[in-house]
Amino acid sequence: MNLTFKTSLSLSEISPQNIVETILKNREIVDIPNFLNPASPLDLTLHNFGYEKELKKTLVLLQKMKNNNGTIVVYTDYDADGITGGSIVWETLHLLGFHVMPYVPHRIHEGYGFSIKGIDAIKEKYNPDLIISVDHGITASEKITYAKSIGIQVIVTDHHLRGDTNPDDAVAIFHIPQLSGSGVGYFFSKAIFDHFKSEIKKDTLEILQHNFKYDYASLASIGTIADLVPLVGHSRSLVKHGLTVFSDVKRVGIKQLLEQSGIGDKQISPYEIGFVIAPRINAIGRLEHALDALRLLCTTNETKAYELATKVGQLNVDRQNMVKIAVTDAINQVEELQKKGTLPNIIVLVNEAWHEGIIGLIASKIVEKYHRPTLVITNADGFYKGSARSISSFHIIDFLKKAKGKYVIEAGGHKQAAGFRIDKNKIQSFQQYAEKIGTEQITDEALIPLYEADINMPLKGATVETHTILSQLQPFGIGNSEPSFFAQAQLVEAKIMGKQQNHLKIMIKDDSIRQNFEIVAFNKAELFPQLSKGMDLELIYKLDVNTWNGTTKPQGKLVAINLD
Repeated sequence: MNLTFKTSLSLSEISPQNIVETILKNREIVDIPNFLNPASPLDLTLHNFGYEKELKKTLVLLQKMKNNNGTIVVYTDYDADGITGGSIVWETLHLLGFHVMPYVPHRIHEGYGFSIKGIDAIKEKYNPDLIISVDHGITASEKITYAKSIGIQVIVTDHHLRGDTNPDDAVAIFHIPQLSGSGVGYFFSKAIFDHFKSEIKKDTLEILQHNFKYDYASLASIGTIADLVPLVGHSRSLVKHGLTVFSDVKRVGIKQLLEQSGIGDKQISPYEIGFVIAPRINAIGRLEHALDALRLLCTTNETKAYELATKVGQLNVDRQNMVKIAVTDAINQVEELQKKGTLPNIIVLVNEAWHEGIIGLIASKIVEKYHRPTLVITNADGFYKGSARSISSFHIIDFLKKAKGKYVIEAGGHKQAAGFRIDKNKIQSFQQYAEKIGTEQITDEALIPLYEADINMPLKGATVETHTILSQLQPFGIGNSEPSFFAQAQLVEAKIMGKQQNHLKIMIKDDSIRQNFEIVAFNKAELFPQLSKGMDLELIYKLDVNTWNGTTKPQGKLVAINLD
């Protein structure tokens, strides 16, 4: 196992405040006071992102729409980021008195983002004057031109990477890559609210003021964390504020979602969002139609909220079971590839039986197990769709864009996650192309999992006080990971624990401490036979605390251990 660390503090320099300052310095955080105490999203506007001109055009158009009772459709993506962002934009316009309808494309029948089929369906059903996109649109130049040709204007709000052509036929474009789609939706909606709030009744004004402070901020924090947006800058402001106000959220859909997930009385952190809330919101779009997820987040009816939250919970269980079976199939495919020779540096798996809604999850599991970029392809409504996940050193969307035309029909996404369409007849040649590029561009070193620690620190620094001061760095997530520490220590004791005997607890020491330091290793019981008292260890851990019988002690959570 490959362990590394960024910096080292000598024993004389160890102090909780010094540890925090060193971590921030290593993460290239220049404005430390602003990072530790970010501005409230209520104090930020679209002007902070440089969109005064686009906003002015938007407000003029919306004023005309309101005066003429024109129809607006909010066309949002079907994942947790799009659904939360779409909920914010649609509900804001609705409460401001606009004639507005939400539209969520069907993952299987229409696919991601704008499609001719989706635009035609909107035209036939609503005949709108304007479409506002949420969490997509920046790569949809041809589709936006088509919408314009049939009399529909388009405003784009998005955060994804730009495509080869700019959607110049859009009336206005709000493209903010440092935010999530829901983050862009939050600030876009707040700008519209600030402009039109003088025209609404007092009770509606109070509802929207509450929403932007509490409900919408919490929704945007869900979308931001779910979409793995780096928690720095204005995204950090939005998430840090949004997480602290969950207890003040009034919408019954969120309350039911938390209650039925078993976290109704917990302080919400990125963990609860990433592993409990977001998967449930995503489950609807993966297996059915995500419009029900938007209904759950926007309904004011408690009975409806209960029914929809129950449905979400069951679909999430179904999704988990489907993924478990499919991942087993995928691992079998990979093992068959290994039997034929060296495993390709880029893995391409194909199975027509896999549900389109879970292929991204399958790809993630394979990347996690084999540490290789992985593309998973399935038959989706008559054509073939793929989902890709990658390792940090390989830019998967750049790879797919270079394959566009010759192998791939279309692609969109981020550096480490993307979606694409491909002709069935090109799949075999695409697999060969991927294997060739993987050999040329991915080194053997890049295929070795790398565990980085923030600080090489004697165990003397692992204290309750250090843990308390580290909490200033929350929320932790992509771009601002929970701090980790490298230690060289001697094993004092090891034992297996847990009801299923699948966890490990080890006691270690070094020359800087008198009492032993406890580290827990969840789901690592298989390491026990390799451990022996007195052996020297190199390990990386995260600092936690354990309170028992009124006494609080520092405790480590194992990240990685080197037993070589």
